[in-house]
Amino acid sequence: MLTSPVSTAPKLLVLTLSLLFAGMARAQIQEVTVTAQRAPSLESKTPVAMTALDAAQLNEAGIDNPAALGARLPNVELDNAADGLRITIRGVSNADTTEKGDPSAAFLLDGIYIARPQIQNLSFYDLERVEVLRGPQGTLYGRNTTAGVVSVISKAPVNRFEASVATEIGNYGSRKASAMLNVPLNEALAVRAALAYNYHDSYLTNAQHTTHTLGKDRDDLSARLSAKWKINHDATLLLRYDHSQVDDNNDSFVPDTNFYRGVAGGHPVWNGADTGAQLTNRFVPPNAVPEQGYSHKTTSGIGADLTWDLGPATLYYLGAHLSYQHEALANFYYRVAPTLALGVRQNFSGDYTQNSHELRLASNGDGPLSTQGGVYWFRENSAQTYTFRDLEPLGLPPYYVFPHGPTVSTSKALFGQATYAVTDKLRATAGARYTEDDKSRVGSTNFQQGAVFNPATDFALLNAASLHTHQTTWRLGADYDLAPATLLYGAIATGYKAGGFNDGCLAGSVQLGLQCPAALAVPAQTLFYQPETVRSYEAGLKTRFWQNRATLNLAAFHYDYRNLQLSGVAFVTGAPRFVTANAGEADVKGLEAESQLALTAQDRINYALALLDAQYARYSPDGVHDWAGHHLDRSPAHTLTLGYEHRFHLAAGELAASLRARRSASSVIAVPTQLLEYRIPAYTESDASLHYRPRHGQWSVLARVKNIENKVRPIAIDSFGMTVPSDPRTVDLRLDYRF
Repeated sequence: MLTSPVSTAPKLLVLTLSLLFAGMARAQIQEVTVTAQRAPSLESKTPVAMTALDAAQLNEAGIDNPAALGARLPNVELDNAADGLRITIRGVSNADTTEKGDPSAAFLLDGIYIARPQIQNLSFYDLERVEVLRGPQGTLYGRNTTAGVVSVISKAPVNRFEASVATEIGNYGSRKASAMLNVPLNEALAVRAALAYNYHDSYLTNAQHTTHTLGKDRDDLSARLSAKWKINHDATLLLRYDHSQVDDNNDSFVPDTNFYRGVAGGHPVWNGADTGAQLTNRFVPPNAVPEQGYSHKTTSGIGADLTWDLGPATLYYLGAHLSYQHEALANFYYRVAPTLALGVRQNFSGDYTQNSHELRLASNGDGPLSTQGGVYWFRENSAQTYTFRDLEPLGLPPYYVFPHGPTVSTSKALFGQATYAVTDKLRATAGARYTEDDKSRVGSTNFQQGAVFNPATDFALLNAASLHTHQTTWRLGADYDLAPATLLYGAIATGYKAGGFNDGCLAGSVQLGLQCPAALAVPAQTLFYQPETVRSYEAGLKTRFWQNRATLNLAAFHYDYRNLQLSGVAFVTGAPRFVTANAGEADVKGLEAESQLALTAQDRINYALALLDAQYARYSPDGVHDWAGHHLDRSPAHTLTLGYEHRFHLAAGELAASLRARRSASSVIAVPTQLLEYRIPAYTESDASLHYRPRHGQWSVLARVKNIENKVRPIAIDSFGMTVPSDPRTVDLRLDYRF
């Protein structure tokens, strides 16, 4: 039977509108639950500037370590430097990665603070999500969060069977594998095991006329075993054991002259060399033959996370024990004069343990007042030996050695925060934290003729200091629901990073049987540096609109920094030492915008825009030159990240294609002790991926390319000119299978 076109038109219109609205529903952007305020809440209802990436987003982008996060976040730089993970948030960073140094941004794994940057750049595997909080978090997270927090959260055992395997291959000999198994043993107990292996060859080329291989490589194996026990209706205990073995190469740098000319004259200028030349180490030491470099790190940790609902309140306990051992040999490019660089072999041996405990009580119920408070205790104990060879041209003996330890850092804190609902739409928050920090170290600077100290021929200078600091940090904030899906917030907050000490001793002190004579003593103002503090003013807006198909997060901020801690090598009593000093004042202000837009069920756009003005307000590196107005390291005036994804619905499955590009303005890396500023030109870096999933299939295949432009830039430059470059273009193919 024939149907009239007139009678068919309304049906087609209804069908078209139904399909359109159905597509819009499918295109809605899903909410993410985060724990940025130490309690579960929707990201869109959390009054903190932050970005959360879930497991699917991390996998799609090929983010398998923390250093890969920065390309997706506004005003965040995360770089895997030779001495550990370098975190810069809103222009605030830290260069002292030694046992006496503290970061400006805290790195957490499952809520546990990881003190050493050398083990922060761990492998990402079997994760729930990563949360990056921008701005000081001194109340709920404590010290060393003046810049912010990077919180990595692994997946906990669940009460169902799960299993998966994945394998990956790529250029530079890259090969990766991971596996996960989750088994419920009964209604109350489930266990989960996960492991990951990552390997690739060096990104660098050796042109030193030797056969030894260089760094910027990877070789690590990590495993995690966790158990979740529902003790009773009200209490749950989660136990985790993590272990990793990293066997890579510490020779991950090239001379700064690979990127710059004019360094000897004190005015580095970008030389525009091609990528191959920038990644080639042609330095031939005039005084030594390089050895094969290596780095062997072993890390083990166990943590306990207890949640106990007491009715009016919930009690939380979080405790952990972590151990870390590191043995390494590196071949340094060691510029000791504008036109003279030496080859220096450095051996390192370190042993670290850290313990932490936190007991926190948080109120329950739907009343207008919600509170939380607790106590925190942390202790790190370590011992290290740094051995430098080949410095005879400087008048130093064959072995220039720093045996240090024990180095002890202890932190205790008492904290609390309360939020009161003034009206149905308006909430006010106040919180404070009191922290006491104690640091001490005993060691020496040894001038030795051989590998083992000989009292008959060798000389030792005492390195011994201890410091007690304390600080109260606080936060005052308010947030207001402009609409059901729009949150306006503002806060004034403070942050604190503990003070510390440099090599040397005070006149008259005695340790290890060594005296500190007045002629070789270090003045207190040089030996010690003061805590770094910040006061932050921030306002933000979070909104979801267009029928939940679009999100927009805005944040504007202004920081006043006092006693900013900067580090570098300086000559003290005729020998090079690593020195940290307070830089006076810094002023930081900026604007951030993040947005997602689901155009259709198949098309999605996201972007992140950051504007930043981070500069010294008062600073003289040498007491003569004025650096007021100079920009802080790694603080480009603007960055823009833009991504697009389209999903093709095929007969046999779905193909997702995505492209993401990040455009960054120029920035600087400074070496204040040398009065050098290296300007990094503006750059664009793009990634692309194709992800195929068969319909009703248990497997998927993902192809990715990172840094399509194949351009590299310095991510770290030290006082001797050793420069760590960023990664070149990499491609990989990944296969996942879920049982």
